[in-house]
Amino acid sequence: MDLDCGRCWSTSKKTSWKNTLLLAYQSLGVVYGDLSISPLYVYKSSFAEDIQHSETNEEILGVLSFVFWTLTLVPLFKYVFVVLRADDNGEGGTIALYSLICRHAKVSLLPNRQVADEALSTYKLEHSPQAKNSSRVKLLLEKHKSLHTALLILVLLGTCMVIGDGLLTPAISVFSAVSGLELSMSKDRHQYAVIPITCFILVCLFALQHYGTHRIGFCFAPVVLTWLLCISALGLYNIFRWNPHVYKALSPYYMFKFLKKTRKRGWMSLGGILLCITGSEAMFADLGHFSYTAIQIAFTFMVYPALILAYMGQAAFLSKHHDTNYQIGFYVSVPEHVRWPVLVIAILASVVGSQAIISGTFSIINQSQSLGCFPRVKVVHTSDKIHGQIYIPEINWTLMVFCIAVAIGFRDVKHMGNASGLAVMAVMLVTTCLTSLVIILCWHKPPIVALCFLLFFGSIELLYFSASLIKFLEGAWLPILLALFLVSVMFVWHYATVKKYEYDLHNKVSLEWLLALGPSLGIARVPGIGLVFTDLTSGIPANFSRFVTNLPAFHRVLVFVCVKSVPVPFVPPAERYLVGRVGPPAHRSYRCIVRYGYRDVHQDVDSFESELVSKLADFIRFDWFKARGIIDTCNEEDGSRSGASSGDYKLAVIGTVGFAGTPAFEIEEDLQPASVSVGFPTIDSVTDAIEMEPVGVVERRVRFAVGYESEADSRPEMDIQLREELEDLCGAQQAGTAFILGHSHVRAKQGSSLLKRLAINIGYNFLRRNCRGPDVALKVPPASLLEVGMVYVV
Repeated sequence: MDLDCGRCWSTSKKTSWKNTLLLAYQSLGVVYGDLSISPLYVYKSSFAEDIQHSETNEEILGVLSFVFWTLTLVPLFKYVFVVLRADDNGEGGTIALYSLICRHAKVSLLPNRQVADEALSTYKLEHSPQAKNSSRVKLLLEKHKSLHTALLILVLLGTCMVIGDGLLTPAISVFSAVSGLELSMSKDRHQYAVIPITCFILVCLFALQHYGTHRIGFCFAPVVLTWLLCISALGLYNIFRWNPHVYKALSPYYMFKFLKKTRKRGWMSLGGILLCITGSEAMFADLGHFSYTAIQIAFTFMVYPALILAYMGQAAFLSKHHDTNYQIGFYVSVPEHVRWPVLVIAILASVVGSQAIISGTFSIINQSQSLGCFPRVKVVHTSDKIHGQIYIPEINWTLMVFCIAVAIGFRDVKHMGNASGLAVMAVMLVTTCLTSLVIILCWHKPPIVALCFLLFFGSIELLYFSASLIKFLEGAWLPILLALFLVSVMFVWHYATVKKYEYDLHNKVSLEWLLALGPSLGIARVPGIGLVFTDLTSGIPANFSRFVTNLPAFHRVLVFVCVKSVPVPFVPPAERYLVGRVGPPAHRSYRCIVRYGYRDVHQDVDSFESELVSKLADFIRFDWFKARGIIDTCNEEDGSRSGASSGDYKLAVIGTVGFAGTPAFEIEEDLQPASVSVGFPTIDSVTDAIEMEPVGVVERRVRFAVGYESEADSRPEMDIQLREELEDLCGAQQAGTAFILGHSHVRAKQGSSLLKRLAINIGYNFLRRNCRGPDVALKVPPASLLEVGMVYVV
């Protein structure tokens, strides 16, 4: 199942619709697995203890009315018609909304921001000529730093609740499916059979994660499609067999009648009813794998009607069966002669639904890690063809242990439903709040539109959230406790990361200090390439000065490498590398900024090293051609000349096209002038002013044209210098590459509060010692690693 084909659209209308329908079919297995299995436990959770099924049928018809309108208002109206449009270059989810907001307003707490990032093709901004009200909200958000922190905590809370849902959904889904055995065996046997079978299925599910979903993904869509057809057929059978007039319960009148009779007990039962929209967030979170139209078609014409028929069929059956011998649940409405096949299909569908939420948990943790909000963990890409298929071993086994603990500890659908329901509604509330900001800041709609969206959908979700929160002691405590722990971990990690960056920024050394290093000070240049990794985008990091102080030598070719994340989902490979000089050409020192989006796959060290050298060679050629005056930097819009003096050091975007049309190291041939036309944004680099806040640098798209008009007397000398620099680069690569990384220890400065000392001295350092180091994350060979000890006092 190739999910990437969602990005490939044919110009033919016939082919386009064919692709759309194919994507809609594939989305059933990836997006709707969790949502489609909700009929297994919604009625059972709603009637657990709060309300009773009476002869008047007011309770069952009231619950059906609530289920219908909840499914209609939240997944259909809110997600399908509004939230899915708030995509970030085709990507969805909590992190995508935060990224979108950060690009339209200066509210990000991420370090090392640059104006050059705004020149990325994926850094799309929607400008509106009339945005006065929007600008007021924007200025308010940008003015108060506390609002930046509050926004980040809100996003982290939503992320943690998604992780909590990934822990609870497999447990309740598999447990509910296996619970169908209770109608086929005695109570004693059932009690000792359901839990072991549930645990066995969960262990198998998590043990197969390292193979990747692409290996078994081909059967996901057929399983969910079979399940949807199954519950639709059962629903129609029960409607016509038991109560054809059950459709009357779709009227909102039955909701008010239900609440009028049950009062507080009915309000508390909403904690079970809300489970009918479990998995709705997956429509938005998995948007990047498919398309808006495909997800819309699949839900509107397949998933939504099937779920409505399933709930109406169960209600029709229960409206004619009030005998206490019947326990309210999904399987009692299944005819006995098809109960076993339905049980098997239900178990398979629950596994598919669990797989989708587990994969989503891996994805959101990887995105949080890319934005510096989660400790470094091992990320394994399980597919070379399907982007985004990842596996995180530490998270996988942790989720498995907690899932089994939840199944054994709670042992019933009621407590699991209370816990899962609170996590689901918390995520939806966060999405509603962030979408309201997107409506104002990104879509430039009047604030009253965003306020109406927030009040309408927020009030519905708050009603359900309050019903779940009241059951704190009956299972709802679990996601709250888990969210508090994870938010604390993620915020402490992010806070310490920002403080480390600020320490590096304030303790960096000047360019003059680097240029003064030489034989007169006892400093030697040794063969090879030295890659100094730093978070700084300008200046010389303190860890390099400490390295030279302890070991008075550095490599013949020196490259300061900054691997940074930008608030976009993807950075095109042609725009990934920003390369510039540090000092004059004779010093052989360079700066390379490597930019990744929060969904990008980071390169392994071998391909990164070779590609980096290739980009350096391209930059050297470009820089020498520009110095010779045979590259005209022309503004494509107005044709004005925008030259720069030789003393200014620029960062240039080095794409996939080599200059002069020659390979990087084929330097035996004469460099013949050619014509290259490539679009590159350029930006001033070595100024401290752009470290934390952007300055007014005008973006320009430029064209480099190599001509024949160079002066004959200066060209041979420059060709020799260009040849020498490329030879030095080639020789240094053959001599070997050393990776110079900082080995940091962070401690709170004297006079800090007790909370800060606990967070930094104990919390952060514990996480740092027990997570993967930067050398492991970059896959640096131990023989090529040079670590520099650094103590950060923050």
